[in-house]
Amino acid sequence: MADTGIFATTAEVQRKIGLDANATANTEAYINQFISEAESYINAICGYNFSDVYADLNVDVKALLKMAASNLAAIFVLNYSLSGFQSMREAETRIDVLTYFFNKSIAELKTKDVINFIKDA
Repeated sequence: MADTGIFATTAEVQRKIGLDANATANTEAYINQFISEAESYINAICGYNFSDVYADLNVDVKALLKMAASNLAAIFVLNYSLSGFQSMREAETRIDVLTYFFNKSIAELKTKDVINFIKDA
């Protein structure tokens, strides 16, 4: 099976997951699904279909999309089962950090400056 995501890859998501993630969810098939869902969600909440114009986007915008999609997909993997963690606090901290950077990247993607940057690129 190969990566099917546009914004992020399985390896990029796995680097953010860290150790102790559920072995079932931490597979390419599951991560491909999570990335697809994340990409659709990002497009919907930003009100712009980045997927359709991805090849033409500036490298900085692509990096923001990668950060948002990989963070959200990593949250999905971690949330699949938290039983592998030595403490719930460890899992919660990882999810909190990923959520923080997902929210920050989405906030940037939704700004008029980024939208103008995309149109002018």
